[in-house]
Amino acid sequence: MIVVDTNIIAYLYLEGQHSKQAEKILERDPLWAAPLLWRSEFRNVLALYLRKKIINYRNALDIIEQAETLMEDNEYSVTSSKVLELVKQSNCSAYDCEFICLAQQLDIPLVTEDKKILTGFPRHAISLTTFCK
Repeated sequence: MIVVDTNIIAYLYLEGQHSKQAEKILERDPLWAAPLLWRSEFRNVLALYLRKKIINYRNALDIIEQAETLMEDNEYSVTSSKVLELVKQSNCSAYDCEFICLAQQLDIPLVTEDKKILTGFPRHAISLTTFCK
């Protein structure tokens, strides 16, 4: 099992430069975990794609359904005090720190392409490229 941030989930379902790597990660480790926050962030990504007319409403519904199925039973709450402690230790947003907090809580790596997270938490975060090697 690995923790993935919202961008990794988006790479899997929305065609882009990192989509093949996201597929490779899923093959390598099909159990993905995330804090509950991922749902709101992913909906926001889909909203952007809808507004830019990259996808249509029906596609957005299909994509969110697939993503929610993938993440089913692997969504977690995190403790606010621990998230804020991580914020205090880094330059990362509280949103980003939720993913790190979960990785620490489950004692598994967070796969991300977020440079601030990778720099701020090198013991718990691993890049998509490195994980795919």
